Amino acid sequence: MKTIALLSLIPVSLGFPLISYQGNGDQRPLTLPLNEIGKQAGFSLDLNELRLVQFGDDEEPTWITEYEKIEAKAAGKNFFDITDTPELGLAINSISRKPFPTPTHGSQVTPVLKTLSTSGPRANLEKFTSFKTRYYRSATGRESQRWLLSKIAEVTDKTASPSLKKAISVSEFDHAWGQNSIILRIKGLNETLTQEDGVVIISAHQDSTNMFPFFDAPGADDDGSGTVTILEAYRALIAADFRPTRDVEFHWYSAEEGGLLGSQAVAKDYASRHAPVRAQIQFDMTAWVKKGTREEVGIITDYVSLDLTEFVKSLVDEYLAIPYAETKCGYACSDHASWGKAGYPSAFSIESKFENSNQNIHSARDRIDISPEFSFDHMLEFSKLAVSFAVELGGWEKN
Repeated sequence: MKTIALLSLIPVSLGFPLISYQGNGDQRPLTLPLNEIGKQAGFSLDLNELRLVQFGDDEEPTWITEYEKIEAKAAGKNFFDITDTPELGLAINSISRKPFPTPTHGSQVTPVLKTLSTSGPRANLEKFTSFKTRYYRSATGRESQRWLLSKIAEVTDKTASPSLKKAISVSEFDHAWGQNSIILRIKGLNETLTQEDGVVIISAHQDSTNMFPFFDAPGADDDGSGTVTILEAYRALIAADFRPTRDVEFHWYSAEEGGLLGSQAVAKDYASRHAPVRAQIQFDMTAWVKKGTREEVGIITDYVSLDLTEFVKSLVDEYLAIPYAETKCGYACSDHASWGKAGYPSAFSIESKFENSNQNIHSARDRIDISPEFSFDHMLEFSKLAVSFAVELGGWEKN
């Protein structure tokens, strides 16, 4: 028998008894009423459900329960939940690709950077963290996604010119669990681009989690910070009447915390349609500056496109006020991994070197009021990176 150590984290005052459970995918039911407790709290989560997960490229996928997934995440293990996407990555996208350029759009990028602000991200994040949890299988997770969708629509309506609005589309990518991913597209003006001139994707994940999903999870840094960081970049771009040459998309994924479920579903859809993707970059945790450390942009160097990563470094050097630092985060550590698995160039920027990142994530302490380490000024540097990524790779047609 395998004792679930995670339950030692559950307060006895909540009335949850300690249990034992047969692990390794055995289908014996849990011997405590957590499923019923979850339903009463608005969660559509069956802790006994079997899921197919993969913990490494050199490991065979294995069937485990949702509860064992929670255990694995609490233990710091990264994984893909491939139950719904087992074929992703089996047929790698083979579209030829242009090399990534050196930055050349400074005259267009720099004026936009001067219009970026911390006030919008602060107000948006205060609201976004007010939901009890943004867990993807919770009622409040669905509510938070609908709020985010309405905020994106509001920013677009208030900021974009009438002619630019015609080039902007916002859609929900439906998921069975109810919290949908959001895809925003600014249509490129050049209709004759070849497949190697594919879409430019800037992304974050909208969901949050506690070590045990039924508990509070404000998710201010993970990944509320990335969510509002790229929203601010989008606002500044459309305020400047950004008209890209190729399509530029902003994605807010659901269910990253469940094993990259949302981004895998989206990447699978693009790959199945042979949709060309020029480049994708993930913004996951952009707010934390650990006391006593240098303020910097962490650039992930494992499980990424090395060419694209070098390009991202050049953007930091050219447009940001702080330096980059190379760091690693391991297998399947965020949504960029889904795009890399599908054969598309992907990159990942994070708030610092991985070892200096926020240790309050996946807890009720992932809040915006942990001062001075939680920094909206630091987040602003990542909005600069998102703007420069969009313009340098998306191009900017003259009006």
